[in-house]
Amino acid sequence: MLILGIDPGLTRTGIGLISLNQRNEPELVHYEVIDSTAVSSTSSRLIFLYDQLSTVIETYQPHEAAMEKLFFQRNITTAMSVSEARGVATFCLAHHKLSLSEYTPNEVKQSVSGNGRADKKQVQLMVKMLLDLSEIPQPDDAADALAVALCHASHLNLRRLME
Repeated sequence: MLILGIDPGLTRTGIGLISLNQRNEPELVHYEVIDSTAVSSTSSRLIFLYDQLSTVIETYQPHEAAMEKLFFQRNITTAMSVSEARGVATFCLAHHKLSLSEYTPNEVKQSVSGNGRADKKQVQLMVKMLLDLSEIPQPDDAADALAVALCHASHLNLRRLME
């Protein structure tokens, strides 16, 4: 099973793809950041995000997708732009007939590190360890997207055990 994790943002959206092997252990497939800083207008950035995310989906053909729920930030402008990017990503997934699971930041941290209050560095180190990587994926947005994918994989495995 191939899982797509997404860490949405207007200028930088993290993408992380993992697969579950025969023993339901996660393995890294691909990660990247969709960087729209060179694109000038908000509407053009959203179109760029849609096009790039569509290319990733068409190239890798994931079975499921997961995204972090929006955490309301103190900066309302940032929250609004992240909401726009989330909307485009959600639409893109629906257009490609991919189901979307959403997790709170604390659920992602708890699932990946065992601590819902883990800091960013702890989560990144666990992503590195769980995927047996030689270094932490960079930039941070990519590591965050992989953490979301790992969280979803963990929830899938838990559901299988319960059935």
